[in-house]
Amino acid sequence: MIQSMTGYGKATAELSDKKINVEIKSLNSKAMDLSVRVAPIYREKEMEIRNEVARVLERGKVDFSLWIEKKEGAEAAIPINQALIEGYYKQLLKISETSQIPEPADWFQTLLRMPDVMTKTETQELTEEEWAEVYPIVQEAISHLVDFRKQEGAALEKKFREKIDNIHRLLDSVTPYEKERVEKIKERITDALEKTLSVDYDKNRLEQELIYYIEKLDINEEKQRLSNHLKYFISTLESGSGQGKKLGFIAQEMGREINTLGSKSNHAEMQKIVVQMKDELEQIKEQVLNVM
Repeated sequence: MIQSMTGYGKATAELSDKKINVEIKSLNSKAMDLSVRVAPIYREKEMEIRNEVARVLERGKVDFSLWIEKKEGAEAAIPINQALIEGYYKQLLKISETSQIPEPADWFQTLLRMPDVMTKTETQELTEEEWAEVYPIVQEAISHLVDFRKQEGAALEKKFREKIDNIHRLLDSVTPYEKERVEKIKERITDALEKTLSVDYDKNRLEQELIYYIEKLDINEEKQRLSNHLKYFISTLESGSGQGKKLGFIAQEMGREINTLGSKSNHAEMQKIVVQMKDELEQIKEQVLNVM
């Protein structure tokens, strides 16, 4: 089953003094584009988290967040770093004077938002026991995202099958017009010779020229190749996950054959059918970008 690159997963863990939240979401991307934001105490484990996310998810623009919620009464209020606030105040005041930028309307609120002003000064150490409780939550969030991707993938597969069936049906509907097209071409040429030009002509030579002209407009090879591409698309769809790029290449080849059909059709109804096939294919191309 194919997987979408769009997904979302979340998991939480209740520790004795805090609640750990892990959230991960992904969108489509040509490669793995991973952004990781973790609470300071877990930064030493960032590489381990990155490796696990990349191993399981493979592709996508992925945002990973791990943050802590302190339980009420778990500890005293975090002290404000007064020395750091004074340093920020002096820097901002100097920038305001030299750059002619107005001073903040509320200095207190501005300074409290500056980095590390409300961060505890003592060093926090991550114990192996705590990490043993938190890491499974990371894996659980990733697992939820994979489940989401599979659900989205199932919806995409259903859509792809519908569109491929539509192109198959449209391709079959071309056949009745092929013979009609040959007769119309022959009729148009003979009418031009007999009525418009009013000249005698060699009918045998005309037949030879018609055969040559019609061979140039023959679309049997294009129809066969397009039919093969449609079957190949479905078989690739059924071969498992990680087929997004391959499906994109097949869709490109389908587009080439449909374009050739359009250039060779020389028939109003056939050209309408080609336009419909292009519309169906365009929808496939848009959605295949989301396939992992």
